[in-house]
Amino acid sequence: MAELWLVRHAQASFGTDDYDRLSELGHRQSRWLGQWFADRDIVFDRVVTGSLRRHRETLAGLREGGLGAADAQAYAGLNEYEAEVLLRAHLGGQPLPPAPVDGDRRHHFRLLREALAGWAAGNLQCDAHLPFDAFARGAREALAQATQPGAKRVLVVSSGGPISALIAGVLGAPAAAMVDLNLQMRNTGISEFAFGGKAIRCVSFNGVPHLDLPERRGFVTYS
Repeated sequence: MAELWLVRHAQASFGTDDYDRLSELGHRQSRWLGQWFADRDIVFDRVVTGSLRRHRETLAGLREGGLGAADAQAYAGLNEYEAEVLLRAHLGGQPLPPAPVDGDRRHHFRLLREALAGWAAGNLQCDAHLPFDAFARGAREALAQATQPGAKRVLVVSSGGPISALIAGVLGAPAAAMVDLNLQMRNTGISEFAFGGKAIRCVSFNGVPHLDLPERRGFVTYS
């Protein structure tokens, strides 16, 4: 069977005026992962990403770290949900509380969990955002392109939402499982699958072996 590696983007700039760009740590995380792949001679003959800046910058960092990979194809179906839009709908149009850069983020992510749960269940009224079913369908369509015959090892660089929706689908889990998977997804976390014919099987979830060194364990991030 062929190999499929799903990688969540490196740390972005949470709480700043442009979340979509990688932080300085994010650039380092992506280079470390690229080096990890290179050290193990893991080369990808197909690469698929979303079209967001943080996806492109993560892939660029992987290449800087030594990743060997084909040219990338971008699919909008691998882009993240719009968290602020969903949060505003969940709060009924009330102003969003400021997202803390360095402080306690538990309140923010508690609200996000509630908003995502309502969205996944179809209970959140939000005309400004794709329904969850359409979002998940876009991710599946991108995955179908990534797993077309002809590649032995495929790399997908995306975001926590599409990756968790895909994993929930592969495992036959309910839509609500996407929320739990999403909120524990680590930056540059690796989820590995095997695929062939009509079958896709989960091998591992959300690993960060490139950060499993004493001097790097403090650099594991979730947002």
